[in-house]
Amino acid sequence: QVQLGESGGGSVQAGGSLRLSCAYSKNRYSSNCMGWFRQAPGKEREKVAHIFILGGGTEYADSVKGRFSVSQDNGKNTVYLQMNSLQPADTAMYYCAARDIPCGISASEWPYWGQGTQVTVSS
Repeated sequence: QVQLGESGGGSVQAGGSLRLSCAYSKNRYSSNCMGWFRQAPGKEREKVAHIFILGGGTEYADSVKGRFSVSQDNGKNTVYLQMNSLQPADTAMYYCAARDIPCGISASEWPYWGQGTQVTVSS
């Protein structure tokens, strides 16, 4: 089984930064991909980034490219989402998720989820 726990959310002014952390339990077949998703009220859950934990490859949604970066610390079984130049449109509940390859975009195909951490950006 894969267990996930996010932290690092909070309130920040526009232009500010936050770093989210996700501690995870390893599973050979179910945690090769670690993803970050977000969901705002009235919106569908959106994939913002993922990292392939074996090779370190990353991918980002167009909406966050150049502002967000995902990284990992394998020794700590932790992935991070560094969020810079935050804007009010980034306000959402942010979730960490895990799945086996491929690291797809559809939230419905990611079976393991944390409880989420709230990010609120004010102008």
